[in-house]
Amino acid sequence: MKFASTTLVFVVSALLALGLVMLYSATMFHRGGPFWGSQVLWCCIGLVVCFGMAMVDYQVLKKVSVLALVLALLLLLAVMIPGIGLERNGAHRWLQLPGTTFQPSEFAKLAVIVALAHYCERKGRGMDTFRYGLLIPGMVLALFLGLIFIEPDWGATALLATVCGLMLFLAGTKLRFMVPPVIVLGAAGGFLLSQNTLRLNRIMSWLDPEGTKQGVGYQAWQSLIALGSGGTTGLGLGNGRQKLGFVPENQTDFIFSVIGEELGLVATMGIVVAFVLFVVCGAYIAMRSRDFFGFLLASGMTLLISLQGFINIGVVTSTLPNKGLPLPFISRGGTNLVVMLFCVGVLLSVARFASREGQVKTAGANDPGGYSPFRAKT
Repeated sequence: MKFASTTLVFVVSALLALGLVMLYSATMFHRGGPFWGSQVLWCCIGLVVCFGMAMVDYQVLKKVSVLALVLALLLLLAVMIPGIGLERNGAHRWLQLPGTTFQPSEFAKLAVIVALAHYCERKGRGMDTFRYGLLIPGMVLALFLGLIFIEPDWGATALLATVCGLMLFLAGTKLRFMVPPVIVLGAAGGFLLSQNTLRLNRIMSWLDPEGTKQGVGYQAWQSLIALGSGGTTGLGLGNGRQKLGFVPENQTDFIFSVIGEELGLVATMGIVVAFVLFVVCGAYIAMRSRDFFGFLLASGMTLLISLQGFINIGVVTSTLPNKGLPLPFISRGGTNLVVMLFCVGVLLSVARFASREGQVKTAGANDPGGYSPFRAKT
């Protein structure tokens, strides 16, 4: 467990350091100072949150899960109120705070994952029934996913729905209950996509990037040029050209392209390996947790960060259509950075108290200690 925790800390630290360096490089020619200084401040806040959560027993999250869920609901409703919610490019996703903005959907992700983990632990073997395994949690999830969807934030909706669906599966919800709703939601999503010109055009540009490179596919095409021009070792830190106004949002959703151009394939593959290591460490911590709540909590946090990372990389490399999700620990964005570091703190807390539990176990030497979801279901 100690090795997994140490590796996790090393991976996150490396990604944070790379993110600060590349953010400075991406914004050095156009008002980079405020962006970089703000990111450093949010990074410090996130590290304090991470350390604090790592020192606290994750069981305390059970006591605040309902309160956090209600608060998340109120915040999601608040962004829809004129004068309170902040509108950008036709989307209501932010609340204006003194000197900064706050994105309630990021907090909602945490609240939903914590509350779902707590609910699944309480229901235990009842999760294999339709009522407790799908109907009740599905109704609550539908409310939150619906509010995030109409902001609109389709990427965050799909991400949270996938994470929660996998958590329900791990908790024991039967596949025969989950498949029909997934098919219905997929069909509904396809219909809504066909009625949304902006997002339909994104799909078409993904299918034909070269044919739409002068229009809706401009960002994706310029991103591919940046990645290709970087080659194996890159053009050198600070020497990227596509960041000079060619790749929009190069400091947020598309910062991976700046890394590829300046540091090359070596750095981009290093990031992929880092997220793979994160998944391995998170899965190991979840499997070794002391209880079912810790298992689901660690699984949810690991899935949230890793899926978001792989989706962002897929978008930048045109493997996936544009989703508008930042690259964890690297992209500019204070709310998301603090949320990601909170998730890391939760993982470290699960690992820390699983180790402590193992030290006081009085079972035989052949008992590896920790929680095994497979052993619990036998």
